[in-house]
Amino acid sequence: MSTEDDDTPSHPMTPQDCLVALMVAISASDENIRTSELVKIQSAVNNLPVFAEYDIDRMNSTTQTVFDLFEQEDGLDALFGLIRDNLPERLFETAYALACDVAAADGQLYEPELRLLEEIRYELNLDRLHAAAIERGARARHLRA
Repeated sequence: MSTEDDDTPSHPMTPQDCLVALMVAISASDENIRTSELVKIQSAVNNLPVFAEYDIDRMNSTTQTVFDLFEQEDGLDALFGLIRDNLPERLFETAYALACDVAAADGQLYEPELRLLEEIRYELNLDRLHAAAIERGARARHLRA
């Protein structure tokens, strides 16, 4: 297993980087990043209070970190390690809500997205009832007429 420096981000991840990383990861999980998902990520970063102080220039390097990790055999575990190390517990439900919104943005949930959401729930140790409420809210926000 490699321990080269290029396996980790070139800058310490902020909590906002972690949120962006999870949104990008859920979008990339089915190997098809849809425009609606990118719009959802951009909208979240531009409009939500949690991103008020976020340096938008960090998005590209955070996105590249996710892509680089996804190319590695244990990349998902490494991503969750970064998330656990840099995301405060008070933002765990926020992270899951953002991931659910990105997954639901195109009106469909694909199997890889569902599996990754399950993994996120597990890694963030989210209460099942709270996670179900978050999922229900995302579904309600993204229903089509």
